[in-house]
Amino acid sequence: MLITPRVFSGMQPTGTLHLGNYLGAMVNWIELQKTHECIYCVVDLHAITVWQEPAELRHAIRQVTAAYIAAGLDPKRSVLFNQSQVSAHAELGWIFNCVARLGWLNRMTQFKEKAGKDREQASVGLYAYPNLMAADILAYRATHVPVGEDQKQHLELARDIAQKFNNDFRASIVAQGFADGVFFPQPDPVITGPATRVMSLRDGTKKMSKSDPSDLSRINLTDDADTIAKKVQKAKTDPEPLPSDVEGLAARPEADNLVGIHAALAGVGKDAVLRDFGGQQFSSFKKALAEVAVARLAPITGETQRLMSDPGSIDRVLADGAERARAIAAPVMDKVKDIVGLIRA
Repeated sequence: MLITPRVFSGMQPTGTLHLGNYLGAMVNWIELQKTHECIYCVVDLHAITVWQEPAELRHAIRQVTAAYIAAGLDPKRSVLFNQSQVSAHAELGWIFNCVARLGWLNRMTQFKEKAGKDREQASVGLYAYPNLMAADILAYRATHVPVGEDQKQHLELARDIAQKFNNDFRASIVAQGFADGVFFPQPDPVITGPATRVMSLRDGTKKMSKSDPSDLSRINLTDDADTIAKKVQKAKTDPEPLPSDVEGLAARPEADNLVGIHAALAGVGKDAVLRDFGGQQFSSFKKALAEVAVARLAPITGETQRLMSDPGSIDRVLADGAERARAIAAPVMDKVKDIVGLIRA
């Protein structure tokens, strides 16, 4: 089993996908599928680390899938499926629970942020979430993972788990025909894209998030043109005109965020945006930003709605993707069981 260059990434079906998901991840995913073997997953097992209403979860899985496709992911070119349809994720996740160390998980900052003061009441799944994320990646022996800044720590853990598995079972791995003693690759992060960190429209120091209680903090991929324009107009700014150069954005987080969004949506650099709008008030700039946002996102919204009108077609896409994913993951899991010493049929 040679290690094939392969990309893996996924998003949770919790809340509606927004502009930050699109610019920070999906634009990059779409480009990667042109040059790499790509596996993109709707990570529904991660979603249930906190309680989800079952009917809403099913709807959300389909909606995220529809948004993936509407944004430009090609389910024929890439493997597109929901995580729970491929048992290798859960199986390998358990094995990694037995490889990873408690001290490693205790250092995961995202658990501390999500669990908050009620840490003792958090689910074990939320705590062990990074081990399942490692399994998501390594079940396909993926070599590259597009991640946001907030997921870099989890990818480092995946690399640590891969290395410890290879070290712990080196003799068995060699006995299975891997002369170098390496079964799992150490996946590399791919942190690129036009705007890898899109911030809240209400607070330029905080990341745009599905969990923010204010819907005005984000532009959802389901928002219509009027809603997008309204949110842009209400976006927080400061009283000064836009600066004439990028250096002038350094101490102005809201201005920097809006200029960055415009640049990413228009496919240009921040300097090009400031050449057009530097020295102007935010009122005229926001009008232009709303226009470019609507032009880029309205087609995605419309196509998502069209796809959601036929849930059966979405389910067929997911079933086909799951079958293709299982074809990759099943031989990996067979080798893992042989390496660990488990008896299989």
